[in-house]
Amino acid sequence: MKKFNHIGIPSNVEHKGEVLNADIGLYCTDFNDSENRIEWLRFLEDSPMPEELKTTAHIAYEVDDLDEAMKGKKVLLEPFNANESLKIAFVMEDEAPVELMQFL
Repeated sequence: MKKFNHIGIPSNVEHKGEVLNADIGLYCTDFNDSENRIEWLRFLEDSPMPEELKTTAHIAYEVDDLDEAMKGKKVLLEPFNANESLKIAFVMEDEAPVELMQFL
């Protein structure tokens, strides 16, 4: 199963409700607070995140099996635990990053 979850849009503008994740140099909003499921991403200059995520919007999908969903894809960010109940990874589709989300 692959189900739409949200879209992430890089921005240089500060957005209401954004939270800093200092480990990856990123301020982001909660897409659950957006009627259109938009996650605003504001990267610090020294953020170690891939340039593709800093400059290009991404779409995120929920998947049942992250490893299976990644097969044959160009990996941008290897799987990691975003929190205790969510594992994510980023792959590329042509020029666009795609986030894959597996709820644990």
